[in-house]
Amino acid sequence: MAASILVDAGFLVALLSRRDAHHQWAVVQAKRLPPPWYTCEAAVSEAFHLLGPAGSSPLVALLRRQAVSIAFDLSAHGEAVLTLMEKYADVPASLADMALVRMTETMDGPRLLTTDADFKVYRRHGRQIVPIVFPGA
Repeated sequence: MAASILVDAGFLVALLSRRDAHHQWAVVQAKRLPPPWYTCEAAVSEAFHLLGPAGSSPLVALLRRQAVSIAFDLSAHGEAVLTLMEKYADVPASLADMALVRMTETMDGPRLLTTDADFKVYRRHGRQIVPIVFPGA
């Protein structure tokens, strides 16, 4: 089965904002690992906030054409996500980050496109590294 490609807010912002330091990296990754991309509502909310009203139109377009798809139900995974948030409280871990870590635990062949170095610290299933695609790696 094909890998499940997940995206966090940092990747989405980098892809959609030419001013982002990782924009060119994100464009290359988008060509190398094309949609559909999966994420959670918290990451989309974070991306909308970071892009602001002037930058949100391209994200709306990605969602409308289902290039970015919400593939996570927090109510079904709430306890696992909260446990991860407690475990990584010193990082600190956002709800979006921990939802994405949980998604890597539940999807086939996951790879996470991210610009967030904290994902190098997080672990899935207790001890496994989170399979990330990260600038410079």
